[in-house]
Amino acid sequence: MACLKLNLQTMKRIKNYPNLILMLLLSLLIVTSCQEDDGVSPSQQQQEDIPDTFSEYFGNPISRDFIGNVIDKNHLPIESVTVTIGTETAITDSNGVFIINNAPVNERFGYIKAEKAGYIHASRSVVPSDGTNKVTIMMLEATVIGTVNSGISDSVTGNDGSSVSFDGNFIKEDGTAYEGSVDVIMHHLDPTDDDMPMQMPGMLYAQNEAGAERMLQTLGMLAVELRGTGGEDLNLATGSTSEIKIPVDASLMPLAPASIPLWYFDEVNGYWKEEGVATLQGNMYVGTVSHFSFWNCDIPAEAIVLCVTTTDGNNMPLSNLQVSITSTTFGTTYGYTNDEGEVCGYVPSNEILELNVYSYNVCGSDSLYTQSVGPFTVDSFVQITIDSSSSDTINETVTGTFNTCNGDPVSDGYVQLTYGNQTFIDAVDDGTFEINLIRCDEDNTFSIKGSDYANVQTTDEIAYTFTTPNTDIGTISACNAVTEFIEYTIDDEESVLIFENISANFYTEGQGQTEGPSLDIFGNNNNQDNCFYLFAVLNQPEYVGTYDFLDWDVMNDTGFTIGECISVSNTNNNIIYNLTALGDVGEYIDINFNGSYEDYQGNPHTITGVVHVLRDN
Repeated sequence: MACLKLNLQTMKRIKNYPNLILMLLLSLLIVTSCQEDDGVSPSQQQQEDIPDTFSEYFGNPISRDFIGNVIDKNHLPIESVTVTIGTETAITDSNGVFIINNAPVNERFGYIKAEKAGYIHASRSVVPSDGTNKVTIMMLEATVIGTVNSGISDSVTGNDGSSVSFDGNFIKEDGTAYEGSVDVIMHHLDPTDDDMPMQMPGMLYAQNEAGAERMLQTLGMLAVELRGTGGEDLNLATGSTSEIKIPVDASLMPLAPASIPLWYFDEVNGYWKEEGVATLQGNMYVGTVSHFSFWNCDIPAEAIVLCVTTTDGNNMPLSNLQVSITSTTFGTTYGYTNDEGEVCGYVPSNEILELNVYSYNVCGSDSLYTQSVGPFTVDSFVQITIDSSSSDTINETVTGTFNTCNGDPVSDGYVQLTYGNQTFIDAVDDGTFEINLIRCDEDNTFSIKGSDYANVQTTDEIAYTFTTPNTDIGTISACNAVTEFIEYTIDDEESVLIFENISANFYTEGQGQTEGPSLDIFGNNNNQDNCFYLFAVLNQPEYVGTYDFLDWDVMNDTGFTIGECISVSNTNNNIIYNLTALGDVGEYIDINFNGSYEDYQGNPHTITGVVHVLRDN
């Protein structure tokens, strides 16, 4: 079937609506174009080489690591979702996060499925990159919008006008006839909805009727699932058909052709397949289908895989940056770099493209980097270096050690760093983590939360302050039954964790020989092997901020001191303390500290530590 041609007027309209059609996939770039497709004469286009089997497009089998999160329509995590990649399976935790390492995928294609009772089937397809691939899947609830009965012609219509008709003939998954009532679950996916890329199955990647691979430009999707009285999956009987109607958003009507190919999502293989045509009737695309899954109204396009790698001036990878690709004809799409600074996806072939790198959620809308790339005729790579020295942004590296509650390195877990409105996730398999990011110079605080995925234990969310350009937060431990703790490490030795007999007091007036507001915090384990004492004289409100050591010889000095339990002198004392939270009684006091010092015998040491305690007074 020939690709629909767009006239010059329609091309100009596309330029005016670049972001309404082209979809974001969190770790995938997909840009569409409608070039001359099937049925073009040899004099107009070189004959396309189509493999005997569609999977030959996918490249060689490989294994890759994946970390992802599954959320609902309110962007809240969904727990206990079964996630499958090839033969590997995982279950999401309380944060909706899953980890699958060494998953069997292909060089140009990986398929992730997510299933849970009460939700329709969900999935994501990606072009796997090196390092840990990150994905987000938004699951839609299996809400019944209507009920029909076998043997009776009927239809169901959604609030937005989307509809599906039935002739009354249904079958079970084993092919036998079904009789009784049928619950109809239906969702219309609108391309103008920012959440659509997370809701749609797979990616906009398809097999056309000739067996060739295509990228898709969508004008709307319709998901239909049928359930029997026992909750069993149903479908249309062989020989039966249904009429579906898919609304087109008013903003997209100037772009909508009179007829458009229909594509259904193959839930077994993870990509779309061309089957039939829909015609535009008013603001609805109307088509006839013979089975149910997701159905999609799309214009196909030829494309290649482009991988972009972002690094800083020291060749360190930059993760969680937004990389956009702009086609002057077909608009803009974008994806996010992984922990190795890489993002891969499909872009139009034979066209010069504009590449931009942003940190939208953190530092505003100005591009950090821009470059013209292409035209590409084969799968390609682009490596770029971003120098933040001439901008208002700062490259940061946050490192640390993540232990189980027993003090062993976490071998199957992850750490979440939250900065501004953005969350960075780093998988942990050897007890260490490293997160690279770009931040703004106006805000220098962030928080860390670790999850021991294997033992189902977490840390609390703990606040920290950047110590640019490298921030070592020391050791954190996943003990979700522990409400407060003190943890510190001296000279890279085994970390000390105290979570018993802790007292934390704040005084608005001076205590003893000190003046001004002060803190004293004490803790020791029941076995008396370790204890910790901290005293601080604080600035007048606001109390939070960065402090050095408290010099008792300086009148009205402010600062922190660690005494009694640890041999810390004031000689060459370069410990820096960050008081990031001072809650009310019953709320948390958060302090992190690191630096060098001499003990009372003059021996040099280094120390890092975290105080996360409940205020008693």
